[in-house]
Amino acid sequence: MNEQPATSSGGNAPRQHKPKLFAPIDFEPFAGGADPARVSEAAHLAAQALVRHGRDNDDPQITERLVKLADEQGLDAIAEMWAESPARSLPGALWRLYAIRAATVQDPERISVYFREGRETAQVSNVVAGAAEPPGAEEMRAMADAILSGAFDGEFDVALERSAAFCRVVALGQATVADGAEHSNEAHASKLTRNSHQLVKTAEDLEHAANAWRLGELD
Repeated sequence: MNEQPATSSGGNAPRQHKPKLFAPIDFEPFAGGADPARVSEAAHLAAQALVRHGRDNDDPQITERLVKLADEQGLDAIAEMWAESPARSLPGALWRLYAIRAATVQDPERISVYFREGRETAQVSNVVAGAAEPPGAEEMRAMADAILSGAFDGEFDVALERSAAFCRVVALGQATVADGAEHSNEAHASKLTRNSHQLVKTAEDLEHAANAWRLGELD
């Protein structure tokens, strides 16, 4: 994780570490793609410990701290643990939950545009995702927090399925916006189309992880 010492007039003032900001564009940093085959034991143990800690407590403050873990530590710290884990594993699924929330919180207005464009066609996914109406920027933030919270204080497989549904609605919205921009901005349209395809792959991985969790096979 990148660390930046705080400036201070005192000669021996302790250094303060500032989390690296996460600035995703259209979910690019995490959407889909191939994961390396090797998964470290530490990544699995960390993921198992985090989920167990959240599910063994009924303190809403603990849940809130877990949800905001990437805000406080920086998403790059989470990535160091889990980003290279296979998508269809517990650490890989957790990485996607945190990264999707981070992307949404970082740019909720843009995500809300994609969500609104996709929700009419992806009506089933819209219902599963559970966004409030109308789905504006604040609703996107609230839904992202609620989905990740559900991984710790609700049913883990349901949280994965809600996140997958959210991805599907956003992906369809990206594809719709790409169609509208095809003639006026071909490069942007192509980029959105690629992102949409990647995000559908992320949704598929999350759905597979949810099913594996129900079978007791997600590790």
